Amino acid sequence: MPRRIGYSLWGLAMALAVMTLLATGFGALRLPVTLLWSNSDEALRQIWLTIRLPRVLLALVIGGSLSLAGCVMQGLFRNPLADPGLLGISSGAACAVALWVVLPITLPALLMLYAPMLAAFLGALAATIVIFLLSQQRESSLSRLLLVGIAINALCGAAVGVLSWVSNDAQLRQLSLWGMGSLGQAQWSTLLAVTSLMIPTVLVIWRLASALNLLQLGEEEAHYLGIDVRLVQRVLLLCSALLVAAAVAVSGVIGFIGLVVPHLMRMWLGSDHRAVIPGSVLAGAFLLLIADTAARTLVAPAEMPVGLLTSILGAPWFLWLIFRRGGQHG
Repeated sequence: MPRRIGYSLWGLAMALAVMTLLATGFGALRLPVTLLWSNSDEALRQIWLTIRLPRVLLALVIGGSLSLAGCVMQGLFRNPLADPGLLGISSGAACAVALWVVLPITLPALLMLYAPMLAAFLGALAATIVIFLLSQQRESSLSRLLLVGIAINALCGAAVGVLSWVSNDAQLRQLSLWGMGSLGQAQWSTLLAVTSLMIPTVLVIWRLASALNLLQLGEEEAHYLGIDVRLVQRVLLLCSALLVAAAVAVSGVIGFIGLVVPHLMRMWLGSDHRAVIPGSVLAGAFLLLIADTAARTLVAPAEMPVGLLTSILGAPWFLWLIFRRGGQHG
């Protein structure tokens, strides 16, 4: 890896660390980091430890997960427009979680913690398999994949609408807030659950970074270079679905992180996934942390759903990317 890229990644990591410390102090109530070792106000210290810090860390984990999932999808489909939200993977996960919220199912406490993530994983995996099978067809194209994504999004949106209609008031409010994307329900338990799924998944993807590089040459060329193409594709798809599922189950639908960040990292760091993967994780965490901090402070003491802010940022970027690609092809 070139020295310039290494310096860039270290610089990004340091900027993320600084932003993390700053973000713990911003919100409807200003809480300086000195509360951690100060005993002057125990109530504020507990708010910082049990509410503010878990939320900041959850933003890092969710942002990194969504960005990495987008990075893997763009690498597998060899197209910068591939994104878990646009292709319907996030909607599949959202539909499964909505079904879990509405159905009266009781499980042991530990299973209840992971059950929404399992439901989201099954929904995300189902959408991923459909998209992957379509991409293997000879007549497949990006426009067709995006049309399938639109269809999946519409179908899952209708299903969530039906579930919202039959839900009670508490379930309806939960589904509404969750559909817009929010980190307001952050707790140490949910942070632990998401992190316990994210870390091993990131390690698996990192080990397959070189194989993902070879896949950019084409499946046949990668096979001749000793890569088990089908196995690598299946493992990476499962990892992407798991990352999206964990994020959606906890924070709801937060769009465009997986589209914007990996593409920016490729423009900045190049096409080597050994650099793009850690860069995407760090930059995705950084972007969602900034968005969530803004959501907590712009309309304080109220709070704006962070998914709305990421859409405001991502939608113009998506339009620019489409027009840019259209100009290149024209």
